[in-house]
Amino acid sequence: MHANFESSFRSMQRIIFLNRFFFPDHSATSQILSDLAFHLSASGHHVHVVTSQQRYGDPEARLPAEETVRGVHIHRVATTRFGRSALAGRGLDYLSFYVSMRRCVLALAGPGDIVVAKTDPPLLCVLAMQAARRRGARLVNWLQDLYPEVAIQLGVPMLRGPVGRGVTYLRDRSLTAADANVVPGESMAARVLSRGAAPERVHIIPNWADDESIVPVPHAENPLRRDWGLEGKFVIGYSGNLGRAHEFDTVLGAAERLREHAHVVFVFIGGGHQFDELARRVAKRDLDRTVRFFPYQDHAALKYSLSAADLHWVSLRPEMEGLIFPSKFYGIAAAGRPVIAIAAKDSEIARLVLRHDCGIVIEPGNAEALAEALLLLSADAKRRAAMGASARAMLDVNFTRRHGFAHWLRMLENVATPEEAGATTA
Repeated sequence: MHANFESSFRSMQRIIFLNRFFFPDHSATSQILSDLAFHLSASGHHVHVVTSQQRYGDPEARLPAEETVRGVHIHRVATTRFGRSALAGRGLDYLSFYVSMRRCVLALAGPGDIVVAKTDPPLLCVLAMQAARRRGARLVNWLQDLYPEVAIQLGVPMLRGPVGRGVTYLRDRSLTAADANVVPGESMAARVLSRGAAPERVHIIPNWADDESIVPVPHAENPLRRDWGLEGKFVIGYSGNLGRAHEFDTVLGAAERLREHAHVVFVFIGGGHQFDELARRVAKRDLDRTVRFFPYQDHAALKYSLSAADLHWVSLRPEMEGLIFPSKFYGIAAAGRPVIAIAAKDSEIARLVLRHDCGIVIEPGNAEALAEALLLLSADAKRRAAMGASARAMLDVNFTRRHGFAHWLRMLENVATPEEAGATTA
């Protein structure tokens, strides 16, 4: 990109991100969006974010309606506040955000601006397409998951039949109309291409973790090991959202098989739709000594909470392959810990783990194999250290924030000046 093109991009076009949560919220989509928005602002770009006044998991939160943080102009629109506990209430929260967001974008966007729509709430890209078209703005879809396919796989009844086909048609129109579609992995890229998106407008930009602040912390230097009573324990960790797409029966079965091994502890840090259900089942099976729960940790504490475990597990139901990618994988790698991928052996996350020798893969449902593997790893500190080092090395070569930011900047410049820059995939 020639310097005069980049200067023109910085001085004339605004980048307007749309997502239901943003800084200071701690959710995964908020964190990665906040990282990118603040970086672009620091690089001289005019950045706006249209978001809600809520925090993930706290519908009563009332963040300021408008403020500027680190050069990013934040517009927090009014929504209903039913929260995530009931499907009907969540739907009303979504609907109110759609209405308020659309009104805000129509007032804010102008010709040549770039509107970047994430996927919370689902199908935000459809409303963003309509608003961008009316204002002469360019559209980028930043897809963290694919709806309505995710909801259909999870058995949402209203999306079966004609309603589902109609929603899919509108979503596909947004994919083909967008100037760019950004996806986190190869499997989702294949899905998007199969829905008619032009190959030159599909960009694979993996998500990232804060690899500068999240670093491996030895157990002896980790205060959380002491504060949480984990000294002398072999700790299997899970950090982040435990949602409907994440299978936990395999881990629960392994915990039951290892309950007599007093040195083995499963630690869950975070929340999500299935978090409370898992806690109930742990109590029902009298696994309280084997399984422990902790709330989300502040960003500054992530290097300690992620390093408190000897290894971490991630999971993805096989039917969700290509619809979601478990991006907590990158935080685990940043902390230099091995990854237990509970997923189909031909899934993208399994291929990454096996290719980089940074963990093991267990087929969903095979609790016995998981329990056996954990016992073996608990007795092999050298193997764990080697896999953890491989995980961090993989991250440093392929998945740092710097890599992600550079990919985003190239893509945005291509979208802003397509005639001069041409289109490339990341």
